[in-house]
Amino acid sequence: MSYRHHFTNAIDRLAAERRYRVFADLERSAENFPSALWHRPGLDAENVRIWCSKDYLGMGRHPEVIRAMTEAAVKHGAGAGGTRNIAGTSHPLVQLEAELADLHGKTSALVFTSGWVSNLAAISTIADLIPNCLILSDALNHNSMIEGVRRSNAQRIIFRHNDMAHLEELLQAAGKDRNKLIVFESLYSMEGDIAPLAEIVDLAERYNAMTYMDEVHAVGLYGARGGGIGDRDGLMSRIDVIEGTLAKGFGTLGGYIAADSAIIDAVRSYAPSFIFTTALPPPVAAAASAAVRILKEGTELRARHQRQALLTKHALSAAGLPVMANPSHIVPVLVGDAELCKAACDMLLERHNIYIQPINYPTVAKGTERLRITPTPFHSDAHIAELVDALADVWKALGLPFEEPKILKFRREPAAVACSFPEFKRAAE
Repeated sequence: MSYRHHFTNAIDRLAAERRYRVFADLERSAENFPSALWHRPGLDAENVRIWCSKDYLGMGRHPEVIRAMTEAAVKHGAGAGGTRNIAGTSHPLVQLEAELADLHGKTSALVFTSGWVSNLAAISTIADLIPNCLILSDALNHNSMIEGVRRSNAQRIIFRHNDMAHLEELLQAAGKDRNKLIVFESLYSMEGDIAPLAEIVDLAERYNAMTYMDEVHAVGLYGARGGGIGDRDGLMSRIDVIEGTLAKGFGTLGGYIAADSAIIDAVRSYAPSFIFTTALPPPVAAAASAAVRILKEGTELRARHQRQALLTKHALSAAGLPVMANPSHIVPVLVGDAELCKAACDMLLERHNIYIQPINYPTVAKGTERLRITPTPFHSDAHIAELVDALADVWKALGLPFEEPKILKFRREPAAVACSFPEFKRAAE
């Protein structure tokens, strides 16, 4: 009996819905970031500009991060040797967890192999260890958080996105005596909006609820030391569990949670996806530690990043392109149709050598398909002008609607404009 047709049928359904994804073969260049070589069978490699990387600050190519990784590989070897329960914990991993606990002002931290796994493991384990727990989850939480909620045996209720009146209504209905866990993100990556953290923690304290916050798209990028939106708003001490990633702002690999030592010890001891997974390799842990240390002092790099993100929004809006307004570094441009979204991305790549992946259902709702642009500190003003011209050409070619050009308020930050990245220069010497 052949089972192959089940899989080909499944792929055909995706293609019919215009949701079949094609991966571009890209050879990223550390020296020329954010550029890469685009490889296609039978054709010469072409240089393309990447505008959708989540290595938001380019830390994956930072000389000190690369040096830390290579030195650790020579000293410790390439792999971890197994799970931490069997093989022990490598010293670079112990150092990384200390750096992360310090970053968020917590007593302990626990590192996982990815941010997806850290949310899945932590949310489900924490909720199951709390008797009669009710999970209150934001409607736009990431898939990893949704899977963590689903994996738990706890009752769960979804509250409308960033709707504090709805959240309070649900908290009131549950009662102060019911054990409750509020699960939310600080910065939502597809909309680019930011949660009202102060209001959430006020409600949590008023109604005796525990808080779990995903800072994945904010760690390294916001706050005096790069601790995220909680750091920026001075609220980290009032949030029970802070989850983050090492694969975006810190440019490496892995996920983590930071919290009170009792919470960390319980997750470490009970979460199957932690217990039975091989640990993060020492070279990766060493590189991540270097990135965290650098960004605790990296205010200049963060300022440059915010400047380029704001300038990109300003330039696109001024050209009449439909930028979805938000207060963060995320630059979503609405298309509203899956097929046209894919066509726009193909045309950008083939006609203008600009790489942006389409964002379609189920990542976003049908009818809200978009391009998700992520400027970095290394996208120059000239790169931004190039992007605007390319998008305007694609919009015209596909007959996509323009908006009335908008001139956004843009305040030039001296620290951002004059950025010379001295830490990169020192490391390269």
